[in-house]
Amino acid sequence: MTNPSKITEGAVTYSLGTFDGKRIAYDFQKVLIYLNAKGKLLFGSDFRIYEEDRDIVLKLCNYMVRDFSSCREQGIDPDKGILLSGPVGCGKTSLMKLLRHLVPHRRPYEIIPARNVAFGFNHIGFKIIEHYGNGRFYCFDDLGVEPMGRHFGKDCNVMGEVILSRYELFLQTAIPTHGTTNLNAKELEDLYGNRVRSRMRKMFNLLAFDKETKDKR
Repeated sequence: MTNPSKITEGAVTYSLGTFDGKRIAYDFQKVLIYLNAKGKLLFGSDFRIYEEDRDIVLKLCNYMVRDFSSCREQGIDPDKGILLSGPVGCGKTSLMKLLRHLVPHRRPYEIIPARNVAFGFNHIGFKIIEHYGNGRFYCFDDLGVEPMGRHFGKDCNVMGEVILSRYELFLQTAIPTHGTTNLNAKELEDLYGNRVRSRMRKMFNLLAFDKETKDKR
């Protein structure tokens, strides 16, 4: 029987905790060792989890592994998606790319730049909203910096419409949506409108880096 508490990368096997045959008891220190190693493989030898980011990384890990007790303590709803916010260059996208590898036994989400969705609308119109409103798992990267869509003279706030579609999907199927953004709640509401912002509150756990977090690039 496969032991899901161990992940092999190349010739090295990493233990994430202990497995009793039914559930994994994750050890955060061991998880950090794995994430640092996997991060170096994905992003280069300079990658590391910064000490000042440990709290937010812990929250994200608890969410990803569905540690219900820790999520409850931290005010995280494991059935909602994650909206990870923070300053430019703080590592939001890298973390979301990295953390999906922590649970290889679960269905992964695709990382889709929000601007690519808007550009897709310019080419094929409203079909792009239907496409991204489907039952697949997505993390929309850099929400709020995408341009307004325009197709055959019709303007569209593309990601706002996609979010509304994903909200309906969430209600019907409980499939979560994830995202990253540099914007705060007020800026998101100004961009997408009150209706979309209201849906986002119901869809997402908002996790935020400190606004003073340094640029790691």
